[in-house]
Amino acid sequence: MDRDTLQGALPEYFAPWVQALGLQVEAFDADSVTLRLPQNPQLSRVGDMLCGQAMMAAADTAMVLALINQFGSFRPCTTVQMNTSFLKPLSGQDALVQARVLRAGKTLAFGEIDIRGAQDGRSACRAGTTYALL
Repeated sequence: MDRDTLQGALPEYFAPWVQALGLQVEAFDADSVTLRLPQNPQLSRVGDMLCGQAMMAAADTAMVLALINQFGSFRPCTTVQMNTSFLKPLSGQDALVQARVLRAGKTLAFGEIDIRGAQDGRSACRAGTTYALL
């Protein structure tokens, strides 16, 4: 797998409104992908805080890319469950969205996502996910 393949998956497999998040592949390893979600006033609430909806969309997108990385190519999948905990506001900085595949079987995949500030490194959001592999 390479960064260009993962970055190229964004316009190929995701809706235009997801592409509008401006996600960039920051890093990847054998079982995880990290995306950068740039700070954007259109994704912010009062006080320049990144809105939860944007974090959840970025988390879901990052996990699909982590599955592409895991399998070596895109496999159709759908989110079955996402349990999200917002730990603290994230404002005034980009977000780093790290999705890690915990287990990928024949029909289900499980993962965890950590969203942290790109400058301070502090976790702002954690999510656990289950995907059906179609």
